[in-house]
Amino acid sequence: MEKNGGPGGIIEHGFPHLATVRASITALYRHLSADGIRAYATSFSPADAAFDASEDLHLGAQRIASAMVRALRLPDARTVIAFRPMEDAATVELTAGPEYFIEVNDRFRTHRRDLAAALSHEVAHVLLHRLALAFPDPAENEILTDTAAAYLGAGWLLLDAYREDALTHQRFGYLTPEEFGYVLAKRAALLGEDPSPWFTSPQAYEAYVRGSALAARDHRRAPLAAAGPLARRRYAMARRTGAAPAGGSAYRFEREGSGPGLRVSFPCPVCAQRVRVPVRGRLRARCGLCRTVLECDT
Repeated sequence: MEKNGGPGGIIEHGFPHLATVRASITALYRHLSADGIRAYATSFSPADAAFDASEDLHLGAQRIASAMVRALRLPDARTVIAFRPMEDAATVELTAGPEYFIEVNDRFRTHRRDLAAALSHEVAHVLLHRLALAFPDPAENEILTDTAAAYLGAGWLLLDAYREDALTHQRFGYLTPEEFGYVLAKRAALLGEDPSPWFTSPQAYEAYVRGSALAARDHRRAPLAAAGPLARRRYAMARRTGAAPAGGSAYRFEREGSGPGLRVSFPCPVCAQRVRVPVRGRLRARCGLCRTVLECDT
């Protein structure tokens, strides 16, 4: 089910779901593997998302849905799209298949530019269902679905559907615009992709910039070698005491067995899996989950 933040609704901003977003990225790596993630290197094409008034409604909707199924690497099968009055933007029937049955809000009969965005969330639901990947909390599961759609190349459409001006307050999905920007920036850094030229909404581009700034800071946190001077000083003080500073630091210290040696653990800036390394100065660490090589100064 996709949330429909239509005109006039209050739009949440910032990063209130960041912990769940990061846990979602870790879960994707655990279920798909690093190579499996990279198999989604090609994002959903803006040309495939285009849907103007001259195209037949049902044929066009099926065309976009089929392209979304291919983009998320699901088995090729007939996609049935039905339009009906409903509160949500769309819903999907989660069955073993082989067909995909999706119902979408009647407003997409005329507001066609955002149909692909609605379908990206629903098809991501199908993918996660077939991977047997889910969180126990339904609300967190929706965050997982948005994160999967964005990280695997289809969810940029959900951010592009965000519009907030004097006439329209609209967003789709359960992530804030900035959180979508954060996930898309993570994907961009991994795959060398720049999604910013695809945004037709100026507000979407601004949210992407804000999310990108936070994603970049993940790569500058101690004990990573790229950490800034202030982060390095705070880390050095914490290392002397063997306890991470108060205020939600991402790294933690622990003793190596019964000896005097210290180890530090910290979240991988790519997949958020915790990495553990000895406190021994400059070294390279390899994340066991996403296989990223990290330059550290412990």
